[in-house]
Amino acid sequence: MSDDNFELKIAAGKLSFEQLGGRDILEKVSKIFYDKIYEHPWIGLYLQDVPQDVIESQQVDFMTSALGGPKVYLGKLPVAAHKHMLLDNDIFDLREQLLNEALKEANACEELILRWNKIDEAFRAKIVKSSFSECEKRFKSDEILNFPNPTKKAS
Repeated sequence: MSDDNFELKIAAGKLSFEQLGGRDILEKVSKIFYDKIYEHPWIGLYLQDVPQDVIESQQVDFMTSALGGPKVYLGKLPVAAHKHMLLDNDIFDLREQLLNEALKEANACEELILRWNKIDEAFRAKIVKSSFSECEKRFKSDEILNFPNPTKKAS
């Protein structure tokens, strides 16, 4: 599926954007979620140079558009936004865990939880990488981001 048609295909669901909780629930979830991300000793490293309020706003705008709300998102799609990061399945799974905690803490309805997870999972194959060769700098002076998991015991 092309990124251009993504929002149209994923937004199909039983409840309307407003019935899912609208922008208010997305803002609540995103605040809780990014508080968890920025506090985490591993995943937070990937966003240490990005102001939290900026990424929260981008997440809310993206999900607003993806879930059938107004088309307000003007940023990069997730694949382009993460192309300079060596992200494996472990960190993607951790992100998913933190997101689901945030959705539950925000009292999101079950359909929102299911649809948000479906949207995120649709990007896994393009965001998860196994080597530096799969990463791409966004600009010449960019660094490829790759941080070892400080919570994982050496084997």
